[in-house]
Amino acid sequence: MTFRDFLFPEGHPRIAELRGLDAYSYAPVARHDDFTGDLIDGWKRLYDEPFAGVTNDGGLIGGLYALERPAAEDAAPTAAMVRAAERLLELLDDDARERVSYPIESPEWQHWANPEFLQFDTGLRLEFQPQEVRDAFLAVVDASLSPRGARDVRTMMRINGFLGDVVGLPGIMNEYSYNASLFGRPSLTEPWGWQLFGHHCAVNCLVIDGQMVVSPVFLGAEPNEIDEGPHAGAVAFTERIAIGRRIMAELDDAQRAAAITHASMTDLPAGRLHPGDERHLAGAFQDNRVIGYEGVRVAELSARAQELVWGLVADFVSILPEGPARLRMAEIRAQLGDTWFSWIGGTGPDEPYYCRVQSPVVIVELDHHCGVFLMNDTPQPFHIHTVMRTPNGNDYGRELVRLARRNRQKEAQR
Repeated sequence: MTFRDFLFPEGHPRIAELRGLDAYSYAPVARHDDFTGDLIDGWKRLYDEPFAGVTNDGGLIGGLYALERPAAEDAAPTAAMVRAAERLLELLDDDARERVSYPIESPEWQHWANPEFLQFDTGLRLEFQPQEVRDAFLAVVDASLSPRGARDVRTMMRINGFLGDVVGLPGIMNEYSYNASLFGRPSLTEPWGWQLFGHHCAVNCLVIDGQMVVSPVFLGAEPNEIDEGPHAGAVAFTERIAIGRRIMAELDDAQRAAAITHASMTDLPAGRLHPGDERHLAGAFQDNRVIGYEGVRVAELSARAQELVWGLVADFVSILPEGPARLRMAEIRAQLGDTWFSWIGGTGPDEPYYCRVQSPVVIVELDHHCGVFLMNDTPQPFHIHTVMRTPNGNDYGRELVRLARRNRQKEAQR
C-alpha cells in the first residue's frame, strides 16, 4: 500500500469543509473544531511558562554548556548569515522590518508549532510575502545550515505544498505556509538567530561569536514522498528510519527487551499517547517537560551498536554546518555513560515504530503517525515526525545567551 490508498474520497467533510480557506480564515475554524480545539487548549496552558529547559528529573544539570569561541574550521558561517539577514532587512519596509524582528530573549522563540493551523502569527507569514522576501529569508536558512540541512528544510516545505495540492487544500498547506522571524540584531559576535515554523517544519537557530545552536528542530512529512509534479522523487527520512531498525537488529535479546518500553504503538498506558504528538514527548510547547530516561543504556551495547546510535543522532545533527556539527557530536558522544535508547512498536522491516535517544545534552525522537489529511487511523510508514532538543536549558541557545549576559554584567562591574 502507498499513501494514495488512504486519500479521503471526493466530497468527504474532512476536506470539503476546509476548501477555500487560508491560514487566517482557517485559524478560528481550528480553534472551534473538537479535535484541533482540544489540542490548542492543551498547549495553551504551556504558552507562558518561563523557559527553564527539558530535564530528565525536573532538576537542571549545570556546567554542560560553555561559551567558547570555536576554532575557525569549526565555527558557524556567521559572516554569510549576517549578510543574508541584512539583505532580508533591506528588502522590507519599516512595518515588515519591525514585525520580523524580536529581542534575543523574547518569549516568541517558544511560540513555534508544527500543525497546519496557525496558533501564533509570529514574524512574517511567507506565503503572503513577495517572492523576493521569501527567497531572502530562505537565503538566511541556506547560509546557516549545512547543504543537506537546507535541502531537508526545503523538502519538508515542498512536501507540505504537495500534500495541499493532492488533497485540494492549497490555502491551508502550501510550500510557503510558514512563519519567519529574526531574534536579536545580526552580528558577528553578539547573539542573534532566526526561526522558521509551520506544518511539519520548525527550525530555531542561534549563533554567538562562532558558536551555533540549532534546536528545537521539528521535521516531519505526510506523506514522506512526492510521487508526481516538479519535485517528484523527493523522499524524506528513508535512511533515518533504516538506522533505527539497524540498531534494534544489532541488540541481543536482553538488550532488545530492555529497549522496547511498549510493544504496541497504540495500546499504551493512560497519558502516554497524545492526540496530536502521539508518542512524541519533546515537541512544540514542551520546553520545560520532564522526560525520564527509558530503555537501555547505550554504554552497555556493543561497539557496533553504539556506533549505530551515534549514526542515528548524527543524522539529526546533520542539519548543522560541518564544523558546528562536529563539535555538537563530540559534545553528545562525551555523555556516553548517561545516554539511553528506547523503542516503541514492532521491529519488522515495514512496521512503524517510535524511538528516542536521550542524554543530558540531546534528545532525538522519531515517530510514525496516524493520518491527519490522510485516512489511516493507525501509524503508517509514510507519516513521520522527528524532533531534536538540547536539554538542560540550551534550546534556542538560551544557556549561551545567559552566559553571555552574565559575562557582560561582570565586565560592567569592573
